[in-house]
Amino acid sequence: MGSDIQNVPGSKKLWAGRIISGIVILFFLLDAGMKVLKTAPSVEGTMQLGYPASIVVALGIVQLVCLVFYAVPRTSVLGAILLTGYLGGAVATHARMDAPLFSHTLFPIYFGLLIWGGLYLSDGRLRLLLATRR
Repeated sequence: MGSDIQNVPGSKKLWAGRIISGIVILFFLLDAGMKVLKTAPSVEGTMQLGYPASIVVALGIVQLVCLVFYAVPRTSVLGAILLTGYLGGAVATHARMDAPLFSHTLFPIYFGLLIWGGLYLSDGRLRLLLATRR
């Protein structure tokens, strides 16, 4: 069990977790970047969800701050918690708008699973904390 707790360089769990986390980081970086730059799709999408256009940049900055915490190994669990909260707001917004369940409302939950799955696989301390009894 001791080797399972360690982040053994080259281990399949470690690399799978890093790849999953990398995909999450790239997705959120693209999304936050579009918000900070106030691209037309970001502004239009935000307004369609019932929010004013003036909030787009602030949402992007909040998302970037959460992402930085997630990307830094020492603060990755805090970042995952913050991103989970951010995604919870997205779920609530889509539910309020009566958006399609599997494609829109649950989409943030899919990403939440990737956030925590990547972290779980790459961080032995988190696996120990969340260990199940046999």
